[in-house]
Amino acid sequence: MSIVKINALTVPDAQREVLEQRFASRAGSVESSDGFEWFELLRPVEGTDQYLVYTRWRSEEDFQAWMEGPMKAAHQGGGQAGAAGGPAGAEGGAERPKPAATGSSVWSFEVVQQAAPKQG
Repeated sequence: MSIVKINALTVPDAQREVLEQRFASRAGSVESSDGFEWFELLRPVEGTDQYLVYTRWRSEEDFQAWMEGPMKAAHQGGGQAGAAGGPAGAEGGAERPKPAATGSSVWSFEVVQQAAPKQG
């Protein structure tokens, strides 16, 4: 079964639009990464200032390969993933912008059960 990585980003109200724009304009390298299965940026509705960046991968090894390859290169190359405050999103450019998030923690899970809508 797949693995899930959730990056919980603490984002002040004034930075929400910045964060969402950075994810919307990201280069998209995660989508073409080997073993990548799914991405979602979840906006908080009430009771928290944490956005959740949800990614699903075929294996831990695939996730680590992305972290050590495209994601690391983006961090070193002027701010793709780091500009948004964590894996899987950001904006390009020569000068690295200030992160939109004030905190970040990554949660790891194994998928042990899943369901899809019934067909028909």
